[in-house]
Amino acid sequence: MKIATWNVNSIRTRLDHVIDWLKENSVDVLCLQETKVVDEQFPRSPFAELGYHLYISGQKSYNGVAIASLQPLRDISMGFTSVLPEVEPEWDVQKRVITGILANTRIINLYVPNGSSIGSEKYEYKLGWFQILERYLKQLLQSTPDICMCGDFNIALEDKDIHQRANPKKHIMSSDLERQALEEILKLGFADAFRKFNHEGGHYSWWDYRAASFQRNLGWRIDHHYLTADLYERAQSCVIDVTPRTKEKPSDHAPVVLSV
Repeated sequence: MKIATWNVNSIRTRLDHVIDWLKENSVDVLCLQETKVVDEQFPRSPFAELGYHLYISGQKSYNGVAIASLQPLRDISMGFTSVLPEVEPEWDVQKRVITGILANTRIINLYVPNGSSIGSEKYEYKLGWFQILERYLKQLLQSTPDICMCGDFNIALEDKDIHQRANPKKHIMSSDLERQALEEILKLGFADAFRKFNHEGGHYSWWDYRAASFQRNLGWRIDHHYLTADLYERAQSCVIDVTPRTKEKPSDHAPVVLSV
């Protein structure tokens, strides 16, 4: 089974890129982030023509997640409150969480808040969001032990996940508190699929549009597949496909493809 994650930075803007990529890379599941469109306006037909079933949780202009799957998923849910009804509904105003089960594997597609700047109100929101995510995962793990949690995490967990010109301690997406929040999630039993196969630095999934960052490979690895133990053992490869980032008017992120 192949599962890809890709922050497309507007599905309508990047639709041709995504469909062309799917034609060349027939993945079983594609998890999209930052779709930036309400559900009614999501461009469904090009996916349907390729045989994909779509599951969408979107909003206008911001955020938004979707899963495209060649086989129907079951137990689909959107947001935290579908699993944790006691959670304040405000945590689901921003559309950032969608999940479903394929065969015996639960796929969780996440678009983690960016946090804006260290110490800001959005930064505190990001840390609080991770606390809710931890409760959410604990609940899902009780019924589905095999989980692939993927998406744009907006965190580079190690210094080698960032180009050397950046100062990790002073930069959003790599501060100590953000990394600690993600490490607490991983302690639930998740491991980084990419690092099973690639231990060196210099591999990135996001490059700023400014300062020719992609051409200079001044990137960050912030798009991840985290797997529970059995899935991690079965994982066969995990690669970052930089080809779409070379296109005209690309997303600033590249797809990350897991084979398991």
